[in-house]
Amino acid sequence: MSRSMVQRKIIAVASALAIGALALSGCGATNSGNGEPGGTDAGSDNVNTKWANCTPGEGSKDTTAMKADGKKDITIGAFNGWDESFATAGIMKNVLEKDGYKVTIKGFDAGPGYAGLVAGDIDLLTDTWLPITHADYVKRYGDKMKSLGCWYDNAKLTIVVNKGSKAKTIGDLKSIGDEYGNTLYGIEAGAGLTKVTQQSAIPKYGLNNISFKISSTPAMLSQLKKAADAKRDIAVTLWRPHWAYGAFPIRDLKDPKKAMGDAEVIYSFARSGFEQDFPKAAQLMRNMAFDDKTLSDLEDIMFSADKYGGKNQEKAVAEWTSRNEDWVDKLKTGKLAGK
Repeated sequence: MSRSMVQRKIIAVASALAIGALALSGCGATNSGNGEPGGTDAGSDNVNTKWANCTPGEGSKDTTAMKADGKKDITIGAFNGWDESFATAGIMKNVLEKDGYKVTIKGFDAGPGYAGLVAGDIDLLTDTWLPITHADYVKRYGDKMKSLGCWYDNAKLTIVVNKGSKAKTIGDLKSIGDEYGNTLYGIEAGAGLTKVTQQSAIPKYGLNNISFKISSTPAMLSQLKKAADAKRDIAVTLWRPHWAYGAFPIRDLKDPKKAMGDAEVIYSFARSGFEQDFPKAAQLMRNMAFDDKTLSDLEDIMFSADKYGGKNQEKAVAEWTSRNEDWVDKLKTGKLAGK
């Protein structure tokens, strides 16, 4: 995922590292389609393990016959620099406004976003990563906000290669690293993803033959594009969800030693009383569910540099929904669950 000059918090990884839970975090003023994992604005420990078990779209119902909500003005908060945050907020805005609502999307860093939610200044947040990254906020505000279920269950750190290459596991880079120039392209030095790669993946798989090139998210994505254009084998660090999965022919390397940490689940939360004020809109939120392919396709059109590049997001979402009317129909009828 590249987001120019905007830091992005991705995942806090509670792995078997001696240093404990690591976090991917970031901050920024706007969402530009370019971001980088790194920083420390994340959850603290393995609390609330119940949040790790959720089926996207659980509790889905058909909304097409539901009575229209009396109130129509809704404000959705999106986390600055987090592509999936603006993507899901944009989808909900598109669908709700076609049903007569007036929807405003406001960008926040995570802390102010949750504070605004519990204060009633915003109605919805669609991008809560659990059970680790945003655990602190759920512990602090849990009784003042309402979960509307999860919509994605594969948020994780990855090492990827081009689909046509030979490596199947991270460990394969030790024996056939020369296929990839004995190089692994990384992102920013301060990113959680970089720390996990350095302190967990490389030592656990004995990748002493690999040169880990630490640079920036844009630089890593540039290398990925060059390799794809040249049909050259390449290995890079990445994370899900990310638009690069829709833009390039890449796949995750298997991680049998769990060196990159476990996947997290992404939830939507509403302010207290939202479900009573907007029962139909709240149910529509519960109906939302994305698989990897659908989400990366949406993010690709919104944030890929050769498409909308993070600009004119409403137009990008409108174009995507026009091509994916079946997905929108299933969202409304509650048939996305388990997809």
